[in-house]
Amino acid sequence: MVITLTTHIDGHAQPVAIEAQDGQDPDEPPIRLPSPPLETPNHTPEKEKPPVSVLQDDHDDDTATNSVVVIDIRGSKDGSLTFPSTTWDGNPDTAHVFGGDGVAAHLGVNPQLGLSSTEAASRLQRDGPNKIDGSGKVSIGEVLLRQISNSLTIVLVIAMALSYGTLDFIEGAVISAVIVLNIVLGFVQDFRAEKTMKSLLSLAAPSSQVIRNGKIEIVKADTLVAGDVVKLATGVVVPADLRLLESANLEIDEALLTGESLPASKHADSILNGDGDTSIGDRINMVYSATTVTRGRATGIVVATGMQTQVGSVASLLRGEDTKATSSSAVGRFFQKLGRGFKNILGLIGTPMQVKLSKFAILLFGLAILLAIIVFSANKWKLHNEVVLYGICVAVAVIPESLIAVMTITIAVGVKAMARGNVVIRRMAALEAIGGVTNICSDKTGTLTQGKMVAHKVWVPELGMLSVKDATNILDPDDGKLAINDQPLDKLDFTSQSKVALLRPVLDAVALCNFATVFKSNSSSDSSIDEKSFNCSPAEWTAVGDPTEIALQVLAMRFGRGKETLLRDGQMVAAIEHQFDSSLKRMSVAFKNERTGNIDVFAKGASESILPVLDITKEEEDALNPTLEQLASEGLRVLCIATKSVGEKQEDSLNDRTFMESNLKLQGLVGLYDPPRVETLDAVKKCHGAGIVVHMLTGDHLSTATAIAEKVGIFDPSTQTPHSVMRAQDFDKLSDEEIDALPSLPLVLARCSPTTKVRMVDALSRRQAFCVMTGDGVNDAPALKRAHVGIAMGINGTDVAKDAADMVLTDDNFASIVKAVEEGRRLFDNIQKFLMHLLISNISQVILLLIALAFKDGDGNSVFPLSPLEILWVNMVTSSFLALGLGMEEAQADIMIRAPRDLRVGVFTWELITDKMLYGTWAGILCLVSFIIVVYGSGDGKLGTDCNDGWNDTCDVVFEGRATVFAVLSFLLLVTAWEVKHFGRSLFNLDPRRFKGPFSVFKALVYNRFLLWAVVAGFVITFPVIYIPVVNKTVFKHKSIGWEWGVVFGALACYIAFVETWKAIKRRFGIWSGKGQAISTELAV
Repeated sequence: MVITLTTHIDGHAQPVAIEAQDGQDPDEPPIRLPSPPLETPNHTPEKEKPPVSVLQDDHDDDTATNSVVVIDIRGSKDGSLTFPSTTWDGNPDTAHVFGGDGVAAHLGVNPQLGLSSTEAASRLQRDGPNKIDGSGKVSIGEVLLRQISNSLTIVLVIAMALSYGTLDFIEGAVISAVIVLNIVLGFVQDFRAEKTMKSLLSLAAPSSQVIRNGKIEIVKADTLVAGDVVKLATGVVVPADLRLLESANLEIDEALLTGESLPASKHADSILNGDGDTSIGDRINMVYSATTVTRGRATGIVVATGMQTQVGSVASLLRGEDTKATSSSAVGRFFQKLGRGFKNILGLIGTPMQVKLSKFAILLFGLAILLAIIVFSANKWKLHNEVVLYGICVAVAVIPESLIAVMTITIAVGVKAMARGNVVIRRMAALEAIGGVTNICSDKTGTLTQGKMVAHKVWVPELGMLSVKDATNILDPDDGKLAINDQPLDKLDFTSQSKVALLRPVLDAVALCNFATVFKSNSSSDSSIDEKSFNCSPAEWTAVGDPTEIALQVLAMRFGRGKETLLRDGQMVAAIEHQFDSSLKRMSVAFKNERTGNIDVFAKGASESILPVLDITKEEEDALNPTLEQLASEGLRVLCIATKSVGEKQEDSLNDRTFMESNLKLQGLVGLYDPPRVETLDAVKKCHGAGIVVHMLTGDHLSTATAIAEKVGIFDPSTQTPHSVMRAQDFDKLSDEEIDALPSLPLVLARCSPTTKVRMVDALSRRQAFCVMTGDGVNDAPALKRAHVGIAMGINGTDVAKDAADMVLTDDNFASIVKAVEEGRRLFDNIQKFLMHLLISNISQVILLLIALAFKDGDGNSVFPLSPLEILWVNMVTSSFLALGLGMEEAQADIMIRAPRDLRVGVFTWELITDKMLYGTWAGILCLVSFIIVVYGSGDGKLGTDCNDGWNDTCDVVFEGRATVFAVLSFLLLVTAWEVKHFGRSLFNLDPRRFKGPFSVFKALVYNRFLLWAVVAGFVITFPVIYIPVVNKTVFKHKSIGWEWGVVFGALACYIAFVETWKAIKRRFGIWSGKGQAISTELAV
C-alpha cells in the first residue's frame, strides 16, 4: 500500500513519499486487522472516542499471526485523557518498559487525535528541531581551508615570499592584497554556494506522516516533536525514536545502531521487564531514528527527537553518507585519516570534474615550478633580483588564479537552476553526468502520466460496461456523468436500481479491499456519502492513500458504497489482510460478518495474477480476454475484482494465503485511466532530437503500456520492431548474451519488476550507454544505485529510494528530467567556455614570457614584457569577471539537437585542447609582435637597465612596450569572452535561431548582461591603469602610450580574423562543434 496525501490545489492526487508493502512473501503470516482503523481522519471531539485498537503479536513461534488488543483510551469533552495509573517517567531509555498508553499519558496526547498544530508548534519552539547538532551545517573551517590550501593560492604565496625576499615591497604588498582578496572572495562565494546547496538538499529531506488535529498530515521530519503520532510503512526511514502503539509484521533494519545484518522484528504490544539497561536490539517495542522499515507498517509515538535520540547521543546520523573503510589498527586509521585530509587539501575529494580540475591545478603548479626552473637555467642560475622576479612572473602567468572561484559559483548557479526546474541534486557528480546521458528509463504512472487516476470503466458480467465521463474533479464522487452500455444512468431513477444492484458486489469489493480515505476537508466525521442521499454540501474533497485506491474508493462512493458507509453499522469487522506483493501483483482482505459469522474475502490485482485463482473454466477465461484487451488497448490500467465467502469454521484457514486467494468468483473488471501529462510528448520529442532514447518501464499491462507509449511518442508503430515492446517476463528469460544480441533494447517493458530494471541498466552499460533510471519503491534502490544517474520521485518516492538516488524530482514529472539534461549540458558547456577563456590567457602569457627571455637589457638580464602585477591584474580582475559571465551563459539554441557527449572524455575535449592552444599561441604571438614593434620600431631596441626593478630614465621604451602588451592582452581577452560563447559559430552569427537580421550580433552580445558589463568594465578600466600617474610606473611598471593604440587595435583585428577563420574551417569541414552548424543556420532561417 502506498500512502499518499492528496490536496485539491490542482484538483488531482498528490501522492506522498511513503510506499507500501510490496515485499511480503506469499507464505508470510497475514495481518490481523484492527477495527475500527486508526487512520480514519475524521473525528468528532464532542463524542466519546472509541477504544484504540492495537495489534498484539503472539510471537512464540514463527507462524504466529497478529491478533487485536483494545486499549481503552477515552477522552473527556475537554480533551483531557484518562489512562491507567502506571505511566512512563519521561526518560526515552525506559519507554520500552511501559505500555503505549502510559507513554501517551505522560506526553499528554490522544493517539487517535494526535497533537494540535498549536501544541506541536509550542513543543517545537521549546525542544528545537528534530536535527542532529551540526548536521546540515556548513563548516566555516573547511571552506576557509579550501581557499588557503589550493595549489593556485600556494603559487601566489611563493611569489609573495620571493617578492619580499628581493626587497620589492610594493609588489609583495600588492600580491599579499591579491591573496587576501582572493581568499575572502573565494570564501564568501564558496560559503554561499555551500549554504545554497545545503538548503536545496532540504527540499528532498524526509517527510513524515503524522496524526495531528485528528487527521493525517504530512510534515517535514525535522518538525516532529515529542508526542507526535507517526505512521510508518515499508521504505520509510524512521524520523525519531518511537514507542510503538500498533504494528503489523514490522521489521526494522537497525544495523546502524546494533550492527545486526538482518532486520529486527518489532511488536507494539510487548512490554519489557527491566529498565534502560536493556540493549537496543532487544527493545522490540521501540524503533529508532535513522533506521529503516524493511517490512510491515506501524504507528508509534515520538519519545525523543534530535540530540535526545539514540543516534543523536553519539552524533552519528549516517544516513545518505558513504561509509569509509577503516583500518583495524590505530596506526592504520591515523594514516587513512591523514591521507583523506591531504586529499581534501589538494581538492582530490569531490565530484569527478572537481577532482579532474584539482589534478589540473596541481599539474599547473608543477608546470609553474618547471617554468621558473627554465628561467633560472636560462640565466645560468645567477639568482639576483632581476632573475627571481622574472621567475615569479612566469610562474604567476601559468596559474588561472580565479579558476576555483568561478567553478564554485558556476556549479552553485547550476544547482539553483536545477531546483527551479523541480530537480534537487543530492550528489554533485550527477550534476556533471546528467548532461551526457544517452538513455532515460522512466516509470509511467505519475511521471509520464499525470497521476490523476479515475475509474473510467467498470465491466460486470451480468450488466455490461459502466462508463464515467467528463469528471473534472477526480475526488468528488458527484462529479462526472455515468452511463451503462452508453445509456445515461440516473442513480435516483427507480428503474435504474436493478442495474445499480448488479454493481454492488464489485463496488463493495473495491471499497473494502482498499486503504484509501476520501473525505471533505472541512467536514465532520460523517464525510462519506450515504447510499440514500447523493447530495453533498459544497466543500473541498481531500484524500489519503494510493492514487489507484483513491480512484476505486471514489467509484464506490459514487453509489453510496464507500468503506466508511459499509462499516458504519459495525456488522462487518476487518479480519485478515494479505498485503500487496510485487511478485504476485495482488492483495486480499477478509471481513467477518458479526451477525452471521460468515467471512467475505475481497481481492484485487492484475489480470494475469487474479485469473489463475478464479473458479472459472478455460472457455470462460478465453471469453473474458477480449474485454481485457479492449480496456487495456484504450490505455486503461485494468484490475480484476474477485470475492468469495467462507464459513466461520474456515477462518483459521484464511491464514494460508494460497487458500484465501483460491476459488474466487470474478465480480468484474475496473479500467483506471491516468492521462499522459500535456508536456510529456514535447519532452520526449526533445529527447529524440538530443539523441537520447527514452524507455518506459512500467508495471502495467502490455496493451496499456503500448497505448500510453504511443501517445507520448516513445515509439512509432510504423517503425516498431519485434523487440520494441516486451513483457518483463520475456525480457527476464533472456540471457545477457541474448539481450546483447538484440539490435536494440526494448522501448517499452510491461509488467516490469525491480529486477528487470537492474537488468536493463546492466544491458545499457554493456552497450557503453549512460542512463538515467527513475524509481520510487524500496526495491527500486538497486537500479537507482547502479544507474549512472538515479532519480527518485519526490512526491511518491520512499525514503529508501531517495537515499539511493542522485537526484530527486519534486514534481515527479518526466519533463523535469529533460530540463535537468538541458541544464546539465548548459553547465558543461559553460565550464568549457570559461576554462577555454582562462587557459587562452595563461598560454598566451607563458609563450610571451618564455620567448621574451631572449630580450636582454644593458646588464644582460632578461626584460619581461609584462610585469608580475600586470599579469595578476589580467588574471584576477579582467579574466575573472569575464569567466564568471561565461559561467552564467544561458543554454545555446542548439543544445538539445546535439548528440550526447561522451562522459568518459570529460571536460578537456580535443576541441577545447586544440582551440586553446591555437588561440593562446596566436594571442601570445600578437603580444610579442606588439612589444617588438614598440621596442624595436620607434625605440631602436633600447631596453635600458634595471627596468624589471622599476622606472629610470632608460626605461621609457620598455615601459611603453609593456603598456602596449598589457592593452593588447586585455583587449584580446575581452573579445575572447564573446568568441568562446560558441566554439563553432561566428561571432557575427552567434545565435541565428534567437536573433536574426543585420544587427543580430549586437542582440546576441547584449543578451548576457553580466558578461556585457564585464567586457565594458574591462575595457574602461584598462585606461586608468595605463594613465594614472604613480600607479602606472610604480605599481604596474609601465607608462602612458599614444600612437601605440594603433598597434593595439591592429593586433585585435588580426586576432578576430584568425579566430573567425578557424571557426569557418571547422564549419566547412564539419569538425567538432562546427559539424551541422550550416544546417542549423538554415533551419533557423
